[in-house]
Amino acid sequence: MKQLVITILGQDRPGLVESISSVVLQNHGNWLSSNLSHLLGHFAGIIQLEVAEEHFQSLQSALNKLPKLDVRIETGNTEIEPSTLEQINLVITGNDRPGIVQELASVIRHKGANITHLNSRQQSAPNWGVPIFSAVATVTLPNGMNKDEVIEALESITSDLIVDTEEV
Repeated sequence: MKQLVITILGQDRPGLVESISSVVLQNHGNWLSSNLSHLLGHFAGIIQLEVAEEHFQSLQSALNKLPKLDVRIETGNTEIEPSTLEQINLVITGNDRPGIVQELASVIRHKGANITHLNSRQQSAPNWGVPIFSAVATVTLPNGMNKDEVIEALESITSDLIVDTEEV
């Protein structure tokens, strides 16, 4: 089986996920996992699929024919072994400001950790008078690193940043 990573971007519309999943099924693909989002009227999705080699070309052609969507298909790297490194989910909240994601990403990288998943948003905080940034980040820690080292480094960015963990 050929492992694929599909990215799709385009104008959102009702039935879009059904259309994509129907193309996958009709072309003998197996939908393994996905992250799909609606942002400002646009659909953005990343999907992991598997398909037998003999059906790859027809699946690729059918996905590329989906109307008004930009589709990119990459072959997955099956040589990478599943990670045995510790993963943590960080729940991050603080006053929003330009550059906050860059600061967080920089601290995590400098600790030798890797962000493998990030969901973030800005929300209104009428009682505080400033917009609030919130994020959930899955972070893979290097061998021997204690999660508290990463949390302390993140919280040292600014006094208004709160970092908690939740179970992975």
